[in-house]
Amino acid sequence: MVSFNEFSTVPGLLRNVVENIHPPEDTFLIHKKNEEWENISFKQTLNKADAVAAFFLEKKIVKGDRLGLIIENGPDYVYYDQGIQQIGAINVSIYPTLSEQEVEYIINDSGMKAILIGNPFLYKKVLKIADNCRALLYIIPAFAEYAKTVVPGDLHAEVISFEQLLASGTDLTPSYQSQITERRTALRPSDTSSLVYTSGTTGTPKGVMLSHGNFVENVKVCLQQIPVIDETDVFLSFLPLSHVFERTATYHVCCAQGCRMAFAQSLELLAKNMGEIKPTVMNCVPRLLERIHDKAIKSGTADGGLKSKIFLWALETGKNYRQKFEAGQTPGLFLSTEKMIAEKLVFSKIKEKTGGRLKFMISGGAALPKNVGEFFGNLGIKVLEGFGLTETSPVMSVTEYDRQVYGTVGRVIPGIEIGIQDVETKDIINIQTHETFNEDFECAEGEIIVRGHCVMQGYFNKPAETAEAIDKNNWFHTGDIGRFYKGNLQITDRLKNMIVNAYGKNVYPTPVENIYLKSMKIEQLFLIGDKREYLTAIIIPNRESLQEHFNLPDAFFTQPEIFISEPQIIDWIGQDIKKFSNELSKFERIKNFKVKRNPFSMDEGEITPTMKIKRKVVEKKYVESINAMYAASVEAD
Repeated sequence: MVSFNEFSTVPGLLRNVVENIHPPEDTFLIHKKNEEWENISFKQTLNKADAVAAFFLEKKIVKGDRLGLIIENGPDYVYYDQGIQQIGAINVSIYPTLSEQEVEYIINDSGMKAILIGNPFLYKKVLKIADNCRALLYIIPAFAEYAKTVVPGDLHAEVISFEQLLASGTDLTPSYQSQITERRTALRPSDTSSLVYTSGTTGTPKGVMLSHGNFVENVKVCLQQIPVIDETDVFLSFLPLSHVFERTATYHVCCAQGCRMAFAQSLELLAKNMGEIKPTVMNCVPRLLERIHDKAIKSGTADGGLKSKIFLWALETGKNYRQKFEAGQTPGLFLSTEKMIAEKLVFSKIKEKTGGRLKFMISGGAALPKNVGEFFGNLGIKVLEGFGLTETSPVMSVTEYDRQVYGTVGRVIPGIEIGIQDVETKDIINIQTHETFNEDFECAEGEIIVRGHCVMQGYFNKPAETAEAIDKNNWFHTGDIGRFYKGNLQITDRLKNMIVNAYGKNVYPTPVENIYLKSMKIEQLFLIGDKREYLTAIIIPNRESLQEHFNLPDAFFTQPEIFISEPQIIDWIGQDIKKFSNELSKFERIKNFKVKRNPFSMDEGEITPTMKIKRKVVEKKYVESINAMYAASVEAD
């Protein structure tokens, strides 16, 4: 049997670390157990992975079988993933937040034979649908209290705890060790590594087939673009590993470079965990950075007086220093001294809350508002941006460590081509590669298309959808609108989000929404106006600011009315709508709005697991209120 370079497959990444970077006894994973942080070595991880592999070999799992997970981030995810992938099985990770119907669909569509389950709530969800999933053979709860849940008497699948699986697999490992090694070394880069089901803002989820080569090449070229990541780094993981961004940019990067990977306990405890772990690198989403930005501004200016003046002076000093540095100039002695003072009085206190050791953060999943990126740059906290989709493994472009252009998502990664295609004529406006980079280059906007090693193998069991997404020239059509600006890729919006008003004017919602989201009073904003004469919006207020300003009780947010009707609240938000409208063209300005009492909800089917608003769902659900907005505006005229 032909043996391929192990560094070309997902399980090969970790084996390479143990052979060439770290001794097996060095720490790889860090998680909290019984209120104490526990260190888990590379050797322990690989032993557990071998136990998983041996168990499934005993159960006659063969190459290409799909084995699933619906579990929160933690060591168990890594043991299971490494174990099944080294014997050629395919990882099918399911978002823990999906409904019973969606989970059932994914289990059946993938033909999943086993599923690892993270908590009692998810376990009950799977048990309810298990008999509708005839291919499912093993249900594997990974928590101690699983026995307290009553299992249906006619359940066709076998329930075995992950603890029992590991114990059984450990006993079986000596018998299967040579077979595990044989299976692992026989893996090819072209073999499918994972099915990642797209959340999608419309339609049925599709299983994106990503190969070992997709993942490994993506990691290699990203490390080439950000060469400062090394074996001493500590990543703090809190975004779901069921999403391809966190899996590649944290988990696979740590496997490739030998970085330590710590798991946050929860989003609520993230700030506390950052202080305890003191990470050097962290991947995040724009909304988290926006919240840090908003809280820092509020804290720094809330008391007014001297404290506020020092805070604002420090930000301005940081801005001047950053702009000099980015222009390739050496800041003078006076500005450098001011920067040192600002660092001591203001910036260091903010950085302490992140643990004080961050080299950089990577923002992905959506566009980061330019002003938020600049804010962190002014503090001296580097935020790199990346862009891609599940279908592109995911990274297509990422900011270079030493070349920051705020409002863009970085340089094209090596080994791929990114094109900009005219939406109307379908002519390709321009094609850029890593090698053609020119920091002065700009072009017109259009749909972003890509081809190369990052593009998926296709949608599982969906040849028609695959052919629609990947054209005859192997271009994958992202559905995103963008252009090149200063050599970097810049995202405008989603093609499907484009609003065409009654006068034929095209409006891309995201840039407009980001202008209004500068307001500290607004948490979310959903723009409306397709085929209408003007724009309106549904606004989610910043709950903390709203409660504080109007002294509102928590009960205010549990009232049955979906929309807030109090005139003083509407006027309060309206002040900022009017202020920020001045930054927009007349046809981009909001003329009327509704204030929604609570955020859009995943349970209500209004947003995807990656927090994208389902435009058609929201417009249909609130159609009466939307029509009333337009009627009220006409009457006011």
